[in-house]
Amino acid sequence: MDVGEYPMAAVTSCGSFRVNYNLEASFRMKRNSLSVVNKIVQSSPAVKQPKVGFYSSLSHTHMHTVLLDWGSLPHHVVVCIFQYLPLIDRARASSVCRKWNEVFHIPDLWRKFEFELNQSATSYFKSTHPDLIQQIIKKHATHLQYISFKVDSSTESAEAACDILSQLVNCSLQTLGLISTAKPSFMNVSKSHFASALTVVFVNSKSLSSIKIEDTPVDDPSLKILVANNSDTLRLLKMSSCPHVSSDGILCIADHCQGLRELALNYYILSDELLLALSSETHVRLEHLRIDVVSENPGQVEFHTIKKQSWDALIKHSPGVNVVMYFFLYEEEFEAFFREETPVTNLYFGRSVSKAALGRIGLNCPRLIELVVCANGLQTLDDELICIAECCKNLTALGLSECEVSCSAVVDFVRRCGKRLTHLSIMEDVLIPDGNYNLDEIHTEVSKYLGRIWFPDVLPIW
Repeated sequence: MDVGEYPMAAVTSCGSFRVNYNLEASFRMKRNSLSVVNKIVQSSPAVKQPKVGFYSSLSHTHMHTVLLDWGSLPHHVVVCIFQYLPLIDRARASSVCRKWNEVFHIPDLWRKFEFELNQSATSYFKSTHPDLIQQIIKKHATHLQYISFKVDSSTESAEAACDILSQLVNCSLQTLGLISTAKPSFMNVSKSHFASALTVVFVNSKSLSSIKIEDTPVDDPSLKILVANNSDTLRLLKMSSCPHVSSDGILCIADHCQGLRELALNYYILSDELLLALSSETHVRLEHLRIDVVSENPGQVEFHTIKKQSWDALIKHSPGVNVVMYFFLYEEEFEAFFREETPVTNLYFGRSVSKAALGRIGLNCPRLIELVVCANGLQTLDDELICIAECCKNLTALGLSECEVSCSAVVDFVRRCGKRLTHLSIMEDVLIPDGNYNLDEIHTEVSKYLGRIWFPDVLPIW
């Protein structure tokens, strides 16, 4: 292969460059470097100044050679440098000399790659050049171990990602991630096309350990193929917002993937049966279980309730598991939650949460470690916050935004939690001054109980 084959593709993807400017800059850099060296040599009292003449000329020639012979760098040093460079800079550097071009192609530098796919009219990031993609598939598919696809909101970009996946027949991936930077464009791809492309990777990669395929049309048959080929290695599976996956597909994963440590799914798939499967003696202990509770139609979704016995079975089997729940509901949809003891450790309310639901959290979530409330109407949450501080003895982090809490309640909350409250983020607009504290005084009291300086957060004014 000619020197610069990859650089041309990569450079083209980032725009054209003026060669004359690069040459001029390069000569300027070399001239400045030599000037600096000469000044050091001439000004140093410890260095004996050479006589002007033949030997002086040889000395300077040798110095120039040492400074400018980049190709003499040890192989392992060049590899280390290349590992820190983005692909475009790595490609440019490979044009310096034949040795650097050889380093550019060693397998260690092609273990990890992110394909960026977009339509220029609708995206802000630059797309990976098609020529470069084809060269990677042709020359480095067997080396790829960690890949991700970042696509914009267009269906064309998602389909292009599927086409690339279909060509990875000689790969042996360990990590696969599919990321939509805007709306989930993979959902616009036909299910058969997506499942076919994903099957190629599942069949040919026998050591997949981490898979992130959220917001995609993956289905149960695809998961069965995944299990058949990678059951011994799968440790992390994130597949929230995958409407074609049922509880049967997740049960298949739970029954056969003995090394599974992290699982992310939607609440509609979660069931007593699934929790009991994850709690069976043959299944290893989960470390993270993430559950997304999402509603797009207010009042039209009735959420089922998980029995306390099922949660208890999971905690008994995996006592150290982090149960993380993300809520994107409307206030009237919280009726089914926190009626009984729930072993949740991290709670995030992204849309809103009812005052009543927050009150039940303090009574029924004894394992709670982190609580983030992004919105809650105009009712003050003083009593609910104090109850949480009193009953949730493991709570170490709190975030409040777009809700109302009196300054006295915040001080009381922090006093009860004390120094175990390692993260406290409260927007200034949340705090309601009262007879005891105003906004200028509250930071002093809170700082005293936290044992460190604290101030409420303020939105920047641009």
